Amino acid sequence: MTFIKKIKKDGSNVILYKCPDPVSEILISDGETCQIAFLDVETTGLLHNEDEVIELAVRVLLIEKRTGKIIRVISEFESFNEPRKSIDSSITRLTGINSKMVNGKKISWSRVNKNLKDVDLIISHNASFDRPFVDANSEISKSKIWGCSIKDIDWLKRGFTNVKQELLCFWHGFYFESHRAMNDVSALIHLLTHPSYSTERPLVELINSSEQDSFNIWVTNFPFNAAKKDKIKSKGYNWNTTKKLWFKRVLPEKVEEEKSFLIDLIYLDSFRGLIESIDPINNYKDTFS
Repeated sequence: MTFIKKIKKDGSNVILYKCPDPVSEILISDGETCQIAFLDVETTGLLHNEDEVIELAVRVLLIEKRTGKIIRVISEFESFNEPRKSIDSSITRLTGINSKMVNGKKISWSRVNKNLKDVDLIISHNASFDRPFVDANSEISKSKIWGCSIKDIDWLKRGFTNVKQELLCFWHGFYFESHRAMNDVSALIHLLTHPSYSTERPLVELINSSEQDSFNIWVTNFPFNAAKKDKIKSKGYNWNTTKKLWFKRVLPEKVEEEKSFLIDLIYLDSFRGLIESIDPINNYKDTFS
């Protein structure tokens, strides 16, 4: 499957609608609720210990936990931030943000903390990237559970072969102006609560996944082999620049599958990597430094 079944078509043409802002779906819930902050940052580069945030957006929603339905929008905040160094032209091409737009602007991290203070979960699309940038500036962020709309949802099981946010949104029948923080946040909320899901919303799957203990699988003794490198990358493993190892975060039910994959790929007889247990509060912390 690529496009959802309920997508609008005109003959062989697919009709996309523009992403709407989130609105209340129910006025009151008789079940358990949770506050979720949907967050996105745009930065001067990929390295959180060298690069800087140039735009941040956060929107906090009250969600019915069982169904993933929106009860109400609680708060939102967005801001540009002028970095110490000028914004590279490649970043401007990617984000549409230039030095003139951020001139004299500064993120109020106290306001960010105010928005995050009472949330039960922070969600971003690629939390391993966003969280270290936010944790570096917010003590509140460090104490919260983060969820990732890439890693904590089995998109392949749902029929989608790519986890890029733009593609997932296109396949769900809508578009948005990407790589601007609040636009990305609005699109993420609409994707995870998409009306085509009467049950089993992606948001519910993500909430449930984020509450579980998980495991980092570290790949020791990886050979210098281009073909094997391509295979391990395609399986979702990332490179840790400090430990000089490939690793992947998985939920408990996926551990044996990954061990078998690595045995077949490099170990041949028995698993000789390392498995590290992670409690939910430490998910997506500084794993790439």
